[in-house]
Amino acid sequence: MKSLLWAFWYILPAYFANASPVLVGGGRPIDGGRFWRDGRRILGDGKTWRGFAGGVAIGTAVGMVQYFITPSFYGSFRTAFLLAFALSFGALFGDLVGSFFKRRANLPRGYPAIGLDQLGFLISALAFAYPVKTLDSGKIIFLLIVSPFIHWGANYFAYRMGWKGVPW
Repeated sequence: MKSLLWAFWYILPAYFANASPVLVGGGRPIDGGRFWRDGRRILGDGKTWRGFAGGVAIGTAVGMVQYFITPSFYGSFRTAFLLAFALSFGALFGDLVGSFFKRRANLPRGYPAIGLDQLGFLISALAFAYPVKTLDSGKIIFLLIVSPFIHWGANYFAYRMGWKGVPW
């Protein structure tokens, strides 16, 4: 059980980074309103520079707090910072890739894409973090199983709080 709790501890910066743009986002879209060659928006209005930067900053800050709580988990401040940044940046990069594919599939903004929404950010976060510090395959499988439920729960909570217009 303790091993699975460490998996959550490891991935927290990615979870926070992925969830925070709904609170700190807004402003200029990353795609600048441009369209892809298929005539659809590249990413859409929901993916903004402020949300991306704010998400990376919040996720990285979560990782730094974690370092001061459990420094032995990270080994060094540098490793903690690099890991938190990689997980946060990776999570939001994966979310952008998911948005790109959702636009190609002509799904409207906010429309759910089962699997892509819940796992794209996680897989990308793990890939970006791999060179810094990784988890064993059992913990990764555990996160792949539980993350969709956490994602759905967090989205429902954000909807109930009035932070999101849809519960998914």
